Amino acid sequence: MARRGSGLRGRGSGQPNPVDVHVGARVRERRTLLGLSQEKLGEALGLTFQQVQKYERGTNRISASRLYDLCHVLDTDMNYFFEDLPDDIAQQAPGRAGGLPEEARKPGTRNDPLNKRETLELVRAYYRIHDPELRRRLFEMTKALGAMKPKAGA
Repeated sequence: MARRGSGLRGRGSGQPNPVDVHVGARVRERRTLLGLSQEKLGEALGLTFQQVQKYERGTNRISASRLYDLCHVLDTDMNYFFEDLPDDIAQQAPGRAGGLPEEARKPGTRNDPLNKRETLELVRAYYRIHDPELRRRLFEMTKALGAMKPKAGA
């Protein structure tokens, strides 16, 4: 008989389930983009900031009802938390085979551009542009600049 709860963590390794880690990272990303501290988010949910930290690390699983509350407090929909779920992490769901690289268990690493202050400031400034047409044009220009090949010697 299978042990109750088996497969809910990182395949018996004592590590959080990679899907929980991804969802937690998305909670942190959204909270940060909105300029909320862990303490403020905790207050809005009736939690301590330590509980928020555990959710964001994936060490505590987020229940369906808590995810629903997070959607309202963070002004987003449920899909947001699962967007961009990499295939290698999806393969870590209970009943799936495969191993997860150490780096994937540590969301928000130093090299993650989503965790840089510059990115957060850029996103906040972008959403302060009230004219939707101007915002769309800036978005298109930014995509075009990002797609440019670097010049030799640059």
